Amino acid sequence: MNDFRTYPDLASRDLAGSVVWASDELFAQRENLINPEPSVFSTDEFGHKGKVYDGWETRRRRDGGDRDQVIVRLGAPGVVRGVVVDTAWFTGNYPPHISVEATGLEGYPSTDELLSATWTTLVAKSPAHGDTENSYEVADRHRYTHVRLTIYPDGGVARFRVHGEAVPDPRLLTGTIDLAAQEHGGAIVDCSNRFYSSPDNLLLPGRARTMGEGWENARRRDDGNDHVTIRLAAVGAIRRVEIDTSYFVGNAPGEFRVVGIRDQAALEDPASWVPLVARRPALPDTRHLLAVDEQTPVRFVRVDVYPDGGLSRVRVFGEIDSAAHRTMVDEFADTLPASRS
Repeated sequence: MNDFRTYPDLASRDLAGSVVWASDELFAQRENLINPEPSVFSTDEFGHKGKVYDGWETRRRRDGGDRDQVIVRLGAPGVVRGVVVDTAWFTGNYPPHISVEATGLEGYPSTDELLSATWTTLVAKSPAHGDTENSYEVADRHRYTHVRLTIYPDGGVARFRVHGEAVPDPRLLTGTIDLAAQEHGGAIVDCSNRFYSSPDNLLLPGRARTMGEGWENARRRDDGNDHVTIRLAAVGAIRRVEIDTSYFVGNAPGEFRVVGIRDQAALEDPASWVPLVARRPALPDTRHLLAVDEQTPVRFVRVDVYPDGGLSRVRVFGEIDSAAHRTMVDEFADTLPASRS
């Protein structure tokens, strides 16, 4: 597995990504590309237009054209580290080559504005294989809002993953916000155990709909405890914390606590962590909403669960430190592509 896959999928429907345009989708609709679940397949499911695929599939080209395209609006604009063009189940009808471009536009551009925009190549025309998670690393370090997948000349793609770092517009990060939210730039930087499901789920928008949409670790058989560490969007003063165990009934933690720290260099020093929520009992299937009195600005938050158990969401509400916000503004300007800077 490539390292870039550890970054969140910025195109995912879970982050409110959207497939805004496709040149063709006769056999299978474009929206399937960004579904967070793996593609599924039934050997005997056919529709009026042919075999039903859980992906995006275009018709066989007979017009002399050499490509089909689809445009995805990233749910969280950011720096793309790599893409996955998953052709699961497409064996005799996959595209033999692909390319990927990106653009960064203000606001909410129309389809016509997107089609006439300046696009930057992230992945040059490259071979693709059928029934395979085709992975392509990206070296570009600019912030983009939309990504375009081109397939040559036609065919089907099951899923399109755009892994990277969310880079929110700092003009929108004002007042009390969820500093841990993935869409605001929050990220998991350490986790003791991710046996059943990823801790990245903790930072997704909205409520979890099932236990599988949270973080669940294995059952501990030692004297330790499980924990997860979150790098917040920026240094900030914490006002309240939400620890949500929704859908975790027989496998919620027995207790939890929340601590914070400002400097990354001190992450391994337990004495440096500032208590935000003292160790306390956890209830199953419950949103724990807790005020924080400690106002020392922190950049990292660690949630300990005792001895183990699952959480569906973690929210860390607070205000970004003024100096940190100025730094974010400067860094944001540096990530803008040439067409925006």
